[in-house]
Amino acid sequence: MLLSVLVFTVFHRFIFGKLVKRHTARIHAYLEERHFFLKFFDRKAFLIMAIMMTGGIGLRASGLAPERFIAVFYTGLGAALLLAGLLFGRSYGRAVLAPASLTYNAEERGG
Repeated sequence: MLLSVLVFTVFHRFIFGKLVKRHTARIHAYLEERHFFLKFFDRKAFLIMAIMMTGGIGLRASGLAPERFIAVFYTGLGAALLLAGLLFGRSYGRAVLAPASLTYNAEERGG
């Protein structure tokens, strides 16, 4: 369990946490309201995904890593990915709900 927490911490702090911040800032800077979903990630993000997917598939297929390692590593990695997804969702929720609440507050105050 402790090793899974370590894997989670490393991936969240050094990869996914930074990725979420960078991509959220870039997405908010877009002028268009609607975007093609592949536009949300840059080349570096696609490269990271390709390397991680290839590495994971290769590691599993090779049989070099024991099942215990796979379980610990994937638990930490999955938790970091889940948190990244939740953070993206929170950013989306804030972007969608914030303008509505600003409009509501302005109307409520008579503005």
